[in-house]
Amino acid sequence: MKNKGSVSQFIVEHYRHFNSATLVDAAQAYEKHLNDGKKMMITLAGAMSTAEIGRSLAEMIRKDKVQIITCTGANLEEDIMNLVAHSHYERVPNYRDLTPKEEWGLLERGLNRVTDTCIPEEEAFRRLQEHIFKIWKTAEENGERYFPHEFMYKLLKSGVLEQYYEIDPKNSWMLEAANKNLPIVVPGWEDSTMGNIFASYCIKGELKASTMKSGIEYMAWLADWYTNNAEDKGIGFFQVGGGIAGDFPICVVPMLYQDLERNNTPFWSYFCQVSDSTTSYGSYSGAVPNEKITWGKLGIDTPKFIIESDATIVVPLIFAYLLGW
Repeated sequence: MKNKGSVSQFIVEHYRHFNSATLVDAAQAYEKHLNDGKKMMITLAGAMSTAEIGRSLAEMIRKDKVQIITCTGANLEEDIMNLVAHSHYERVPNYRDLTPKEEWGLLERGLNRVTDTCIPEEEAFRRLQEHIFKIWKTAEENGERYFPHEFMYKLLKSGVLEQYYEIDPKNSWMLEAANKNLPIVVPGWEDSTMGNIFASYCIKGELKASTMKSGIEYMAWLADWYTNNAEDKGIGFFQVGGGIAGDFPICVVPMLYQDLERNNTPFWSYFCQVSDSTTSYGSYSGAVPNEKITWGKLGIDTPKFIIESDATIVVPLIFAYLLGW
C-alpha cells in the first residue's frame, strides 16, 4: 500500500465484508493480472458515459490499465456528447417523483432523461450529427468502410468538435482512446442514437448500410485480436453492467476453440462483473461465473468476482485503486 493514495487506503481499511470486500479483492486481482503481463478488456453497458466515467476511465487508458474496450453504441457517443454539450445537461434529483406529464414536458424541451440526468438533444445529438454525416458520406464516396468507433475516432481527430468542448478534454475517455487508437468493439451499434440517425439516412437513400462495418465483422476482428494478444495467458474481462456489451465479446473464446477448433485458445483469465441486477433466471446480467465454465468461457482457476452494487459507485473506486489514488 506504500504507493497508494488516500482513496485506496480507505477502501482497504473499511471495505472488509460482503460486496465491499469483493470490491477490494477484484481490484487487487485486476492489479495482479496486469502485473503478470496480461491484458484487460473493460466492457461498458448502461449509461456509464453519461455518469461521467470518463473522469477515471480516461486516466485508466492513459496509464495502460486497459488494452481494449467493448461498449454499447450509447456509451460510445454519450461520452462525446458530454464533451461538447456538458453545460446544457440538466440534472433532475427528484426523477423518481416525476409524473408522466412532467416527463412529457422534458421531451418538449428537447431533454432526453437518463435516470437523473437529461441529455440536451439539440446541443448534443444534432451538434454531432452535422459533422459525423460528412465523415460517413466522404467514406462512402471514396468506397471506404469503417467500424462505428473508427468513424468516431475520425470525428474526434478531425478537430471539428474542439470549438464546442465544454469539459476538460482529459476527462473524455473517448478522446483519450482516440489519441491512443485503443481497440474498441461496439456490438449492436444500431441500438444507439447515432445508429438510428445512420439508419434514417439509409432509409432516405442518402447513405448505404454497407458503409458501416457490421457486428459479424466486429466478431471476426475480435477473434483475430484475441488470438494475437492472449498468447497462453488469456485476456482479463472486467464487465460493467450486463447485456450485449458483455455477452457479445465473452463468446469469442468458445467460438475460437469450439467453432474454429483452435484447441489451444486460453480461457478468459480474469472475470469481474459489477451490476445491481441479480445474475439469475435469465436476468439482464446473464449467467453467474461458474455457469460460464460450462459454456467454455472461463476456466476452473479463473479468478471470478461478482459485485452486486451500483456500478457508478463501485467502478470509480476500483479504478482509483488501480491508479493509486
